Amino acid sequence: MASVPASIKTCLLAFALLLCAAAPSSAASFSMKRGINLDIWTTWPDEERWGEEDVLLPFPEWRQSLKESDLQALREAGFDFVRIPVDPSPFLSEKTTGSRDKLFASVLESVRMVNGAGLKAVVDMHLFLAGGNRSIGMAEVMDDAGMFDRYVDVVRLMGETLSGEDSSLVAFELMNEPVIDCDEDGTNLWPERLRRLYTAARSAAARLTLVLSGACYSGAEALARIDPTEFPDENLIWTFHSYAPFLLTTQGATWAGDFIRYVTGLPYPPHAVPRAELDAALEAIRQKIRSEAPWGRRNAMLAYLDEQIATMDTKEELEALLDEPFEIVDAWARKYGVAPQNIFLGEFGMIRQEYGNPYIVPAAARAAYARDVIRRAESRGYAWAIWSYGGAFGIVEEFEGRKAEPGVMEMIRSLR
Repeated sequence: MASVPASIKTCLLAFALLLCAAAPSSAASFSMKRGINLDIWTTWPDEERWGEEDVLLPFPEWRQSLKESDLQALREAGFDFVRIPVDPSPFLSEKTTGSRDKLFASVLESVRMVNGAGLKAVVDMHLFLAGGNRSIGMAEVMDDAGMFDRYVDVVRLMGETLSGEDSSLVAFELMNEPVIDCDEDGTNLWPERLRRLYTAARSAAARLTLVLSGACYSGAEALARIDPTEFPDENLIWTFHSYAPFLLTTQGATWAGDFIRYVTGLPYPPHAVPRAELDAALEAIRQKIRSEAPWGRRNAMLAYLDEQIATMDTKEELEALLDEPFEIVDAWARKYGVAPQNIFLGEFGMIRQEYGNPYIVPAAARAAYARDVIRRAESRGYAWAIWSYGGAFGIVEEFEGRKAEPGVMEMIRSLR
């Protein structure tokens, strides 16, 4: 629709939503309870090689290392579904013009492989930042109207690809963590774009449950800005993500700004260790900031560290931080009458080890955090999917196929 005038696009969107409102409504055809994100993505090739079919295929990347027996092991551990991150960038790149049909077909094959292992599948269009090994990412899609049109078309084509599957076994998530409306300038651009994505997906996949989120990294606050009555369709699931408190869950991450990379060694929960031990961990972080951080940022970082730890160093303070996103979603759901089974915590987790950083977060801490978040989700009847199978947050594998410590998986098995 890139060549269609904006006024006509608006009319088409309104007409499509009117048709949905007039159609008989039904409950979501897809249900889920406990899931895991199939994230590995440690060897994704540079875009220059995306024209080589044997480099991209099979697709998504986890297909190149996981077997059906690995998926069956997830089911046996107590998971009933997986969230399948699908990188949309290859579908937008000129390098893949001759192989896109094979990429779509490989996604469908992957979904059927998951279902064949006894698991349900949420196909997640997992757009992220460009740079490094790709020229098209979140900013390019959000900042360029023509590129967003192309992304909408990819969503439509993916919907067509999945449309013939059993709607009780497959759901379709239209965009992961939209980076838009995050600034404090009051913009609210996402609802109109979400409606466009929804209309494209629903026109292609009439029976599939669609998974929708708010803006700004799919946070709870952003979901609360969405009016679900503007989407008159009961075959929807609404998702949010939570990594609260960020200071503890992303220790050492280099992709999370210029502060958190210096933060390692904090216990979870902080109040579980003697205060002297917590103070020693904080002092080690301060020393790292004083010696390694940019000179002009050191004082601000030191002050921010003290400010953040002061909000979570007691049991009551930490529980309030963990509760906050859930309470925001609870209030939104009550306001609009969204049923708990139509709410999905699509991502949460605690980093195991940042790439290239020697520090490993103890498995016991990661299991304790996951248990605390799962308890909050399940007490409300929300489905959840932990981040993730492998890589920096891996609970099954770490890097290069090596097995991660079993603590988190053992905790999940104990939930049954």
